[in-house]
Amino acid sequence: MDCPFLRNPIDIEAVFIRNVLRRERIFRPRLDVLSFPEDFLFERYRFSSNSIIYLNNLLRPYITNLTHRGRALTSEQTLCIALRFFANGSFLYNIGDAEHYGKATVCRAVRKVTLALKRLLPVMVVFPGHKPVRTIKEEFHRIAGLPNVIGCIDGTQIPITAPAQNEGDYVNRKSFHSINVQIICDAASIITNVEAKWPGSVHDSRIYRECSLSNRFARGEFDGYLLGDRGYPCQPSLLTPYPDPELGPQQRFNVAHCRTRARVEMTLGILKSRFQCLRKLRVTPERACDIIVACVVLHNIAIIRGEQHPAVQINDAEDEHHIPVDVQDGRAIRDLIARNHF
Repeated sequence: MDCPFLRNPIDIEAVFIRNVLRRERIFRPRLDVLSFPEDFLFERYRFSSNSIIYLNNLLRPYITNLTHRGRALTSEQTLCIALRFFANGSFLYNIGDAEHYGKATVCRAVRKVTLALKRLLPVMVVFPGHKPVRTIKEEFHRIAGLPNVIGCIDGTQIPITAPAQNEGDYVNRKSFHSINVQIICDAASIITNVEAKWPGSVHDSRIYRECSLSNRFARGEFDGYLLGDRGYPCQPSLLTPYPDPELGPQQRFNVAHCRTRARVEMTLGILKSRFQCLRKLRVTPERACDIIVACVVLHNIAIIRGEQHPAVQINDAEDEHHIPVDVQDGRAIRDLIARNHF
C-alpha cells in the first residue's frame, strides 16, 4: 500500500533535499604531538616533549573538559593548540588547519589555556624573585660591577588591532595601536614583574608611578634598586643614566648601567622571539592583556626548565620623547655610587 506522504511531489522533493544536503560530520585525524621529534616540537610549540608533559600536568585541572561527548579534546590536545598559537601568532583558521581542528575549537582552546596560565601569575612571577635577594644582587654585580641591583625595568609596545571603544587611547607615539607593557627581570632573564593593562599612549613613567610595586618601594619593602632608561625619572629606588655624563666616574657609571640594563632588553627580545603572537594580537585589548600575561608565565617556565629560545632580535628604542624630571634623592644616590664604585 502506497504511503500518502510519498504521493505528494512536494513532500518527496523536501525529503530528497533534506537527505542530500544534510551535512555529514567529518572527524579529521588528530595529531599525536609527542610522537614528533624534539626539533619539530620546538619550532611549532617552543617546548620539548618533557616540558609539554610538565605543562599538561600543571594545567590539567583547569583545562580538562567535563564531558567526553562529541570527541571532546583531551587536556594535552587543548594545551598544544594554544602553544602553537602562542608560538606562531597566525590566524586561528591557520592554526586549526595545521592542528586538524576548526577555528571555533582553536579559539576556545586558546582562551581556556590563557586563563589557566593567568591563574599561575602570582606563583610564577614574583618580585624580586624566587632566589634570595643577596643572590640576585650578586648576579647583577657580576655583569658590570653595579651594586645593590635587584631588577631591570623597561616598557614595550605590543601591537593590537584597533579596538571599537576608546580607540585613540591605544595609539602610541609611533602611531600604531598597542598595549604598553612594563617588564622587570633579573639577571637570568626571568621576569619578576609584569604590568599588562595600559593603552599604548600611556608613558612608561606613569605606568611605574601607578603600579603597586612603586608603592612598595616607597614604603621601604625592598633593599635595592631598579635600573631604567631615561624614560623614567631618577629616584632612590630607580636609577637612570646620567643625561650628560662627565669624563670619569659618571661616564663609567653610564657604561656599567647600559651593560646591566641590557638584560631587560634581551629578556624582551627572548619573549617576543619565543612567542610570535606578540608581534600583533588580533583580539580585544582585555584579551590581549590576558595573552601577554600567559606568555610571560610560559617564558618563566621555559627559562627555569632550560628550554632553548630562537634567535633574539632587539629593536626596542629607548622611550626618550619625554624625559621625566629626576628626583634630588635619586641623583644623590647615583652620584654616591658613581664616586664609590667607578
